[in-house]
Amino acid sequence: MSKKLSKVVRTMDVLVRQMNDIGFTQRQQVTPSMQWRQTDSIMIDSDKDIVSRSRNEEKEKIIKILVEQEGNGGLMVLPIVGMGGLGKTTFVQLIYNEPLVKEHFSLQRWCCVSDDFDIGNIARNICHSQEKNHEKALQDLQKELSGQRYLIVLDDVWNRDADKWGKLLTCLKQGGRGSTILTTTRDAEVARVMTMGVPGAYNLEKLGNKYMKEIIQSRAFRVQKPNSDELDVIVDKIVDRCVGSPLAAKAFGSMLSTKTSMQEWKDILVKSNICNEKTEILPILKLSYDDLPPHMKQCFAFCALFPKDYPINVERLIQLWMAHDFIPAREEDNPDMIHDLMHDVALSVMGKECATIVNMPDMKSFINPTRHLFISYREIHTHLDGMLKKQSPTLQALLYTDPYTYVSPPRLSKHNSLRAMQLCRLRKLPIRPRHLQYIRYLNFSNNWWIKKLPEEISLLYNLLTMDVSDCDSLCRLPNAMKYMKNLRHIYTGGCESLECMPPDLGQLTSLQTLTFFVVGSSSSCSNVSELENINLVGELELTGLENVMEAQAKAASLGSKERLTHLSLEWNSGGPEELVQDCHARVLDALKPHGGLEMLRIVNYKGRGAPTWMKELSLFQQHLTELHLVGCTSCTDFPEFSHLRALQILHLIKVDKLQSMCSKMAYVEFPALKKLQLHDLESFESWVATPGKEELSFPVLEEIDIRNCPKLTSLPGPPKCLWGRGTGDTESINLQVEHGNDLTSTSVSEKPGNNYLPCLDTLFIMGSDKLAMLRNLPPSLKNLSIYHCPELRSISGNLDQLVDVSIGGCNKLDSPDWGNLPALEDFGLLNCKRLTSLPGNLGNYSALRRVLVKYCPAINMKPLYKHLP
Repeated sequence: MSKKLSKVVRTMDVLVRQMNDIGFTQRQQVTPSMQWRQTDSIMIDSDKDIVSRSRNEEKEKIIKILVEQEGNGGLMVLPIVGMGGLGKTTFVQLIYNEPLVKEHFSLQRWCCVSDDFDIGNIARNICHSQEKNHEKALQDLQKELSGQRYLIVLDDVWNRDADKWGKLLTCLKQGGRGSTILTTTRDAEVARVMTMGVPGAYNLEKLGNKYMKEIIQSRAFRVQKPNSDELDVIVDKIVDRCVGSPLAAKAFGSMLSTKTSMQEWKDILVKSNICNEKTEILPILKLSYDDLPPHMKQCFAFCALFPKDYPINVERLIQLWMAHDFIPAREEDNPDMIHDLMHDVALSVMGKECATIVNMPDMKSFINPTRHLFISYREIHTHLDGMLKKQSPTLQALLYTDPYTYVSPPRLSKHNSLRAMQLCRLRKLPIRPRHLQYIRYLNFSNNWWIKKLPEEISLLYNLLTMDVSDCDSLCRLPNAMKYMKNLRHIYTGGCESLECMPPDLGQLTSLQTLTFFVVGSSSSCSNVSELENINLVGELELTGLENVMEAQAKAASLGSKERLTHLSLEWNSGGPEELVQDCHARVLDALKPHGGLEMLRIVNYKGRGAPTWMKELSLFQQHLTELHLVGCTSCTDFPEFSHLRALQILHLIKVDKLQSMCSKMAYVEFPALKKLQLHDLESFESWVATPGKEELSFPVLEEIDIRNCPKLTSLPGPPKCLWGRGTGDTESINLQVEHGNDLTSTSVSEKPGNNYLPCLDTLFIMGSDKLAMLRNLPPSLKNLSIYHCPELRSISGNLDQLVDVSIGGCNKLDSPDWGNLPALEDFGLLNCKRLTSLPGNLGNYSALRRVLVKYCPAINMKPLYKHLP
């Protein structure tokens, strides 16, 4: 036995020694989600230079085809074909982001397709829609594309079914003249099925050796390249191994970056195999896997459990690794994204150790016992218990992720080895501590029925992560949770019915995540002072602050929790006004957070003034990107919003005493503000304290939403306000105004052709009783809705991209002059009694599909009817 064990250990040592990164480096957390191959149109900065130089000739060739396509009329589908790792996606990103391409196409969309060619999902992705109904999603797609000259990228396509492609193609043909679809695929047969409007697919060339060598050296020699002829010879041989694949070059470069001797470089060369059409670059990627340290090998292989393109929260993935003891519980670093080819490597390593069921064929072919089971197939709910009966007692992970389908509680009596379990939509939780003694990860999120968690959960002493987020009916957590000393993460966000936190929660000193903390009125509940010795990370929402005293708030020590990024402070009920104002002010002052906070939200605060710490420039000036003030009805003293230089999102809702956004300054700039929401501000009169002299600047503003601000007399317009400058970073601007009763006029341009909102996409105005004119609307406008503006007389602008118009309750509106409206699809007019004619030239209504005109007696509809399809 000892000899066998020694042999196993030696074998493991060979497998364990190296691999450093190939898209799998450990880093500080940057983003909350991870996907295998969920590509998008954004190119990584580090890739831009070499890709631009190495692929420039091919790029110009494709762009010429795209631009000249307009003269050929119909839809063109051009597949880009090449082996995995050749850089097809990066090449298409280069084309997609070319300024000439952006200017040529009125609509651009990127969709990662991968293995599952689901037409409904593709339609939803293109439309940025959540529509669940399949047919409605396809109808939305046709509407989205109708009349538009578009460029759509379908990345990583594997579908050979011509019927599926044909049905999607029917919807895609609704676009305007010169529309194009670029696809990427490894499969020449897929390209043959999809090609349209061109003689054939474009076969991406292998990258030249000059650029391959540059990639390897840039990764292998991070600081300075050694001057060695022998090293150059080895690099040249490695270049030959890569056969023109940039991904293979990156893999080699990353591996070699940790090698410090010439012999180690030679060893890598000896172990590597030359890629070919059959194996592609998998041997090199497998070599990268072999080079990983032991704990990362296990982490990497475990990822094979998830299907390709499945979005997984990085934090949760790390918690699953912890549940299986792949990494220690103190681990905080996160992995970077990895290529889908690495998923193939992980699958080859795991073999039958994991099973993934996403559709009926997967379920029918599932017969072998496995150690890790992932299920997202909705119709499996009636078969789950039967499947588990066939499983080995060594099952360690059971992840059923569908949040919409009810499942019966599975019998887990024989599965005593479970380390991780996720089950949504259970009416009764299958908690038996004797069966779950090793459980580390427990996820019952999105459950609509659970009202309280069983007390037995407190006996799961090994539990590290408990996720009950978005359990709408959950009222109570187990009382004895203080004994769960190993708990690191408790996700309770979205549990709106939660009444309080269990007592003595402060004893959980290993806790890092507690997303939603409810302060109850009972002495048997935990108060905020329990947070004193808990070093929380990420998000924290504190609610029920009416039950908190100043001393308790100070004891919470929020200022010392420097890894908190998002903080929400909420009061729920009132009391005697003077007592409430004083109490709220003292408590808020005592809840001073640290200066690195990124998001701050204050709800139903009834104090008269903002706390001192909110007005300290040095505290929030550089880091705060999001600020929400909601229901602060008594507050009269506010921070200087423009001093928050990093602020990107500002929401002010039901702040009754706010009269202006800015104090008396000659020039006020919001350098980073992208979204501004002003709702129910009954005293809000002007943008600056002394309007008429000051200038406002919103250089990157994308969206402004104004509702029920009855005293506001104007929108900030030229020359007082400089809006978006039309940079490449600003794709579109949405402007919404509701119940601006004193609003008299607005202009988005000082004069025609000089637009201060050059990217305005949507304009919605409702209930502005005194609004008389809308001048110089920009040509970028696609959606225009105006309701109940009885004094509105004039709307002007050249609106050739306008798609949807709805105007109602504007009885003084004269016939507008908006140009020819060639893209107009939906047209609705209601109660516009003075309107005598329709805007535009009826002969150019080529895209018009729906018209509704009611109670507009002065309009002659007969000419319009002749132009309807």
